[in-house]
Amino acid sequence: MYRIIEKTNLNPTIGMMRIEAPLIARKAKPGQFIILRVNEDGERTPFTIAKTDIEEGSVTIIFQIVGKTTQDMDKLKTGDYLQDFVGPLGNPSCLDGYEGKNVCVIGGGLGNAIAYPQAKCLHEKGAIVDIIAGFRNKDIIILEDEMREVSDNFYVITDDGSNGKKGFVTDVLQEQLDKGKRYELVVAVGPLIMMKSVCEMTRPYEIHTVVSMNSIMIDGTGMCGGCRLTYDGKTKFACVDGPEFDGHKVDFDEAIMRSKQFKKAEQQSIEYACKLTGEVHRG
Repeated sequence: MYRIIEKTNLNPTIGMMRIEAPLIARKAKPGQFIILRVNEDGERTPFTIAKTDIEEGSVTIIFQIVGKTTQDMDKLKTGDYLQDFVGPLGNPSCLDGYEGKNVCVIGGGLGNAIAYPQAKCLHEKGAIVDIIAGFRNKDIIILEDEMREVSDNFYVITDDGSNGKKGFVTDVLQEQLDKGKRYELVVAVGPLIMMKSVCEMTRPYEIHTVVSMNSIMIDGTGMCGGCRLTYDGKTKFACVDGPEFDGHKVDFDEAIMRSKQFKKAEQQSIEYACKLTGEVHRG
């Protein structure tokens, strides 16, 4: 059992947990993830590590409240326990060699929770870090202060213009490229369509672009095959071969199509109709 040191909500749809897990905190590196179970009957679900505190022995995860597991997580409180919390898993980010070089870290929505440790690591290694953080609206912005602290230039953009500039992360990236900014590395984390758009934008400039395919992971060990993707013409698994990949070699169209196949099953896990009365139940 793993104690929840702190459980809070960053906004109505996103929760944060700080878990007591000293062994994981000691070994975890940016880009890696954990697998947890809420209780004995819960499903095994992967979550990317957002922060670690070696002295406290804690690991922080940030999650969007969308499915059965995350709804169950949201019901837990500070001082409660998780059944299982395993990691670190996956390959760590390759962030060496960018000292004094221009890099751009792009996060979309919840992807900013994963982009943040990447930016922090690059900043600490001496890179010149631009962060572009995109959100649907001002009400779901997260980690704004933290990202400002680890960036040389920080840009917030919202779909509806309710905070920062109106538009998409690719609008800001294109503006920087048009101004003559040349990046040695672009890291993009967020919805598949966003990462695809970033990769198509950086391809003509031959900018090394890294994407995180954590959003398609299910089992987290490579056994279920649910996170397979076509990478440079070969089959790879996001959980054991990634979760990070060269974005210019990922078949995003295939990944986007496959990511939709579990939506019906996910909905059924949180909503079902009684066969006798037809009444719809949730939970």
